[in-house]
Amino acid sequence: MLERYFFRPSTVDRIRANVAGAYIEHYVDWMRSQGYADRNVLRRVPLLCKFGDFASQRGACDGESALGHVEEFAEHWQAIHRKACQSAEALHKIGNEARTPVRQMLDLALRGSVLPHRQRKGFPFEADAPGFVAYLRDERGLKEVTVAQYAHYLSDFSKFLKRNKSESLTTFSPALLAAFIVERCPGLSHASRRDLCGSLRVFLRYCHREGLIDDDLSAAVEMPRTYRLADVPRSITWDEVRRLLACVDRRAVVGRRDYAMLLLLVTYGLRANEVAHLTLDDIDWKRERLSIPLRKAGHWSAYPLASVVGEAIIDYLKNGRPETTDRHVFFRVVAPHSQIGSAAVSSAVAKYLHRAGVQVHRPGSHTLRHTCVQRLVDAEFDLKTVGDYVGHRSPQSTEIYTKVALTALREVAMGNGEAL
Repeated sequence: MLERYFFRPSTVDRIRANVAGAYIEHYVDWMRSQGYADRNVLRRVPLLCKFGDFASQRGACDGESALGHVEEFAEHWQAIHRKACQSAEALHKIGNEARTPVRQMLDLALRGSVLPHRQRKGFPFEADAPGFVAYLRDERGLKEVTVAQYAHYLSDFSKFLKRNKSESLTTFSPALLAAFIVERCPGLSHASRRDLCGSLRVFLRYCHREGLIDDDLSAAVEMPRTYRLADVPRSITWDEVRRLLACVDRRAVVGRRDYAMLLLLVTYGLRANEVAHLTLDDIDWKRERLSIPLRKAGHWSAYPLASVVGEAIIDYLKNGRPETTDRHVFFRVVAPHSQIGSAAVSSAVAKYLHRAGVQVHRPGSHTLRHTCVQRLVDAEFDLKTVGDYVGHRSPQSTEIYTKVALTALREVAMGNGEAL
């Protein structure tokens, strides 16, 4: 494969003679299969050769020992290009440009696959409370997405402690916890504040149970007061949905993919992660049925496959989806061609809402989910049917959509109020 990018035999020989030559050639094959542009391959191979020489000079004799020199090499690369950087962000980008291909190459060589960068990050307080992750998974039975939420909020707490030079668990105090809550909560939604305080309380109770801290400080973190049915659903009108879909350029690959995702969200009220994890095995073309397994409530749902949704998916499968053995339906458009994430699904919805000029609080995938539910409620389906359709855990989750008659209120707001 190297001969495809480097025409001089001496150049190919020099790459293969490098300490990391076999790793580099394997990585080039992978980049080719993942759809990387030729210019990216040509830019990365010389850098990887430099890393091979760098690690070898420091005593690395194989991939495992070379892993310990990745960060050192990134700093070395930043030092070389420091003068050309006009800002700290540019310098950080230079470090990532050196770090990312090296990590990918070593992951591919040692583990047979390239891991997303977020999977390399350790869980906050892993050294001080090593059993906390197992406690969340085994004792509390939490799903990985919820464990990741704990990691997110505890990471914020860990950064706060580092700034205040109080990294040890023994330095925890009610005053310190209060200072963190006061600093972090402004700007968060009510739900995010609740999740932040809840995650912190669970962590503090665990630390006290395990004897890592002397006092149970969980009571020092007061849960914010929230009220059921306090919010108005973030739904949009069906005319706005049409404007949203009309903004998608289906001539492009990304447009075909996004159009199919938007239809799935607004037709079935799916969550972003349910769209992201949809596989080819979940679509029964013969019986025209769509299955959504492992929903948030722990069950699965089956829907009739609407013709407009099926046609959009077929258009993407034929004219946009990369050739791969992975059974997931939706993939990234740019290399590497990996499964799309739930955040990307939500970001796509927000992009088209903005493009269509639709103003909505916190735009995202749940906007279309709320729109689907609100349309069913307005059509006078009973709450049990609506909740089962969108996969609600309990009827209480559906009650918020009955709190207000949005269509009627819009008519009152636009009129003079005489009829009322």
